[in-house]
Amino acid sequence: MFLVTKSAATMSPIKRRQFLQFATSTLATIGFSHLNIIRQGERYGKVLAQNTPRKLALLVGINEYPKSDRFRNLQGCLTDVELQRQLLIHRFGFKNTDIYTLTNDQATRQGILTTFDEHLIQQAKPGDVVVFHFSGHGSRIFDPNPINPQEKLNSTFVPADDHPLSQQGIVNDILGHTLFLLMYALKQKTENITVVLDSCHSGGGTRGNVRVRNVRGGEDFKISSDELAEQQKWLAKLQLSPQKFIEERNLGVAAGVAIASTQPSQLAADYEFPGFSAGAFTYLLTQYLWQQPSDVESAIALVNRKLNSLPVSNQNPLYEVKPNSGNGKKPVYFIQRQVPPAEAVVTEVNGNEVTLWLGGIEPDSFDAFGEGAAFTSVSENQRGLTKVQLQSRQGLTGRAIVEGTVQPGQVLQEFARAIPKDWQMRIGIDSSLGTDALTAQTTLQTINRIEPVLAQSGTSPYPKDVHYIFSRMTPAYRQQLQQDGVTDIPPDGSIGLFSQALELVPDSFDVAGESVEDAIARLRSKIRGLLAARIIKLTLNAQSSKLDLAVTMKLEQGNKLIAQAFTVRGCKSGTCQGSSSRGTSQPLTPTLLLEEPFAFEVTNRESQPLYLGILSIDPAGKMNVLFPNEFQRESNEELDQATQIAANQTLLIPNPEKDDFVLVTDSRGKGEMLILASPKPLTKALLRLRNLRGSQRGPFELTEPVEVIGDLLDDLSRSARAILRSQLVNPAEMAALSITFEVQ
Repeated sequence: MFLVTKSAATMSPIKRRQFLQFATSTLATIGFSHLNIIRQGERYGKVLAQNTPRKLALLVGINEYPKSDRFRNLQGCLTDVELQRQLLIHRFGFKNTDIYTLTNDQATRQGILTTFDEHLIQQAKPGDVVVFHFSGHGSRIFDPNPINPQEKLNSTFVPADDHPLSQQGIVNDILGHTLFLLMYALKQKTENITVVLDSCHSGGGTRGNVRVRNVRGGEDFKISSDELAEQQKWLAKLQLSPQKFIEERNLGVAAGVAIASTQPSQLAADYEFPGFSAGAFTYLLTQYLWQQPSDVESAIALVNRKLNSLPVSNQNPLYEVKPNSGNGKKPVYFIQRQVPPAEAVVTEVNGNEVTLWLGGIEPDSFDAFGEGAAFTSVSENQRGLTKVQLQSRQGLTGRAIVEGTVQPGQVLQEFARAIPKDWQMRIGIDSSLGTDALTAQTTLQTINRIEPVLAQSGTSPYPKDVHYIFSRMTPAYRQQLQQDGVTDIPPDGSIGLFSQALELVPDSFDVAGESVEDAIARLRSKIRGLLAARIIKLTLNAQSSKLDLAVTMKLEQGNKLIAQAFTVRGCKSGTCQGSSSRGTSQPLTPTLLLEEPFAFEVTNRESQPLYLGILSIDPAGKMNVLFPNEFQRESNEELDQATQIAANQTLLIPNPEKDDFVLVTDSRGKGEMLILASPKPLTKALLRLRNLRGSQRGPFELTEPVEVIGDLLDDLSRSARAILRSQLVNPAEMAALSITFEVQ
């Protein structure tokens, strides 16, 4: 991005520009589509479950597969089962006794098919809600009776047991045809069916520190005689001739909704989140549904955008509905239920000690929800303020102390997050470094708050989640990047940084033959920038902030909207978008062209002034200060006032009537802006910025990003209640939003 000065008389751009690039976001842009989701959720919320029908669920998760060269164990599938179970109970009103789970060796081929029949098909009654969720490996194998004669392979999901004749290519996989027949049988009872498959049919193995939910398939792998018999059994029961089956299957899904975590040719990620593994799709879907109800179409669209912000090597979910049913516009799981948004739920009470399930927390915020973080009850019957303070967290389970009274099943909202003052960024040391790995470990340890993690053998390359991977470029990695469509690939033997899923960190590789010590010296400032970006993103709280703030990014000419972000819970008026877009149904187009001037419109709907800062982060991790800047009319001495937005006012940045600059772009790719607002003046951070800026004008790169972010967190933290190792940030005292867009 550039900040361009303009003549006060002609307002025409001159050539003085300063460069800011763009990075991917950890939070999806919230725009008109998101507004529609919220409005639909409000409508759903007004319709309480009426004489609620029975709700049945079968949840299958398989981490442990047979030991053979076809299988690799997974790590997140059992977490997926618990994510879904907690969601269905506490957000959708399922009874625990109506949820059947099959995990690991329970989830044999026959176990899945029998339980599907007995628990779902046989028990379902007209109007009942039925959910089937599978997390595990998928594959594609030879289909002796293809629907399309040109397609010899059929998609499968893979049970936990191997076939006795596996050495001869006979597998126990359950075909998509069989699942269709099971759904068709359910349709005789109810149309309210949701099938979710968090598996894939492409790839396999690992990508960096991300496991892929696929096993080897192809024409050499054949279905078992048991699978053929299962299909024949259901065809006879349902009185479907082979021709009628083909006709029905060609129409689409048998009933309800079928959701897949990825497109057929893409990879489904078994992802390492902070402290736990889970399906990237399952976690993001369930986390979103903890915040608000949604229709299927909107939920999948939003999860798709969130997946694009994770390094999961291109994963785009899809859904299929019964033709002409309109099921895509119906609520997820066909359930309309009034529930408040929440980050956590009480699952167990023992005196003043409670156990929490933390399924509603945004993934990049998890490291801010350890010791010292706190929640409050949102029960309508709760009198006074009940505080629940975390003592520890293991994965998605928290142990806490309660001040007041809570009951199991009571949902909680964020009261304060605790951002560790010594938070460390973990960098995996790839095995491609060979004998230089120990040298890399020792050298990286000299960078403050960096924890190097050596690679290990086994199904998981690293014993804990890593944020980046320090590696040599190898022919194998080059081949993977080429398969991903990457064209500008560094030379073999060069050293640089990858994401967790082996995606290039831009501008981090150099020439072949560089020593490890020289590479780390070259990358030191980049690593510090990446660290600062990770720390500031721990504050992002568009879902939980109680401040009423809205931000619109738009083209300066014509007011075409690019993207929006706003605080969902802070919105008090019901009109959360920027003031210039009120009353319009104009869709967001989060793209702009090179050198198109754009502006921010920031609206403060609070009854008190707010203080504002806007940061930009480039792909290499460099952090730039966009606002405040000294092309504004205010003097240095009035810098605090320059960041202020008065109560119930809108600030336009830049304001063409008084500001001598424009904002334009000069690089293609995904862009991100971080917008921070607080009732507190950002005094400490601004003082450091003023010293760092020196004689520079306009946006500038932070040479000490970690220190500036530390000062900013000190400004925002609740110092009166701060604990020794953390900075406490209250959502009532801070809004931290992210806007993402694409430059074409």
